[in-house]
Order: sequence, then structure tokens, then C-alpha cells
Amino acid sequence: MDSFKTLEQLIHMSGIRHGVLTSNIANVDTPGYKAKDIKFQQTLDDELQLKLTVTATGHIQNSDNNTAEPIVEEKQDAWADGNNVELDMEVAKMTENAMLFQAGVSMLETKIRMFKNSFRR
Repeated sequence: MDSFKTLEQLIHMSGIRHGVLTSNIANVDTPGYKAKDIKFQQTLDDELQLKLTVTATGHIQNSDNNTAEPIVEEKQDAWADGNNVELDMEVAKMTENAMLFQAGVSMLETKIRMFKNSFRR
């Protein structure tokens, strides 16, 4: 598995999730708004799934598992106005997501530095 591709997908999905969580926070007082999140692990697994190379008609074909929408509504109880956003929960998710993003960027920086150092010798 190409570690650069893995880290790229991790950073990309963290960025998308940040936007979804930000939208939840922005709509904390919107009546009827339902909190959303990304099926992060499943989406990342789908993106990193082993891709089969088909060179003959008898070979096994890739199945398209990416048909499901990664952004889903949260299934938590709603307030009286129909909104189910819990600000504390969304802030905790944002913090977790920011840490994951930063870890991905740090690992990518380290891989690039190692790659550059290998050329200097």
C-alpha cells in the first residue's frame, strides 16, 4: 500500500469532515436541522481498498463499494424544535478531527523528509 496515498486520503477526509462539523455548529440553533457526520473509517477503508488490475476478460472485476454517501445524519434524539445538534459533542468531534488531521500532516512531513534524505546520500 502506498503510504503517501494513504496519508493523502486521511488528510483529505479530515478536511471534508471538518466542513461537515463546522456546518453542524453553525446550525446549532436552526429548527429542524439534523446533525451530520462522515462515516470516516468506512470511507477511508473504501478509498484504500485494494484495486484489482483486470488484464483479461476472465479476471475478477473490481466491485464499486463507493456508491454510499459518506455524509450521514446522526441518529440522536432531537430537542423540542427538531434540532439534534449538541454543541459540546460537535466541539469534541472537531478537536478529535483536528488532532487526526495534524497527525496525518506530521506523518506526511516525516515521510517527505525521509524521502529527501535518501537522495542526499
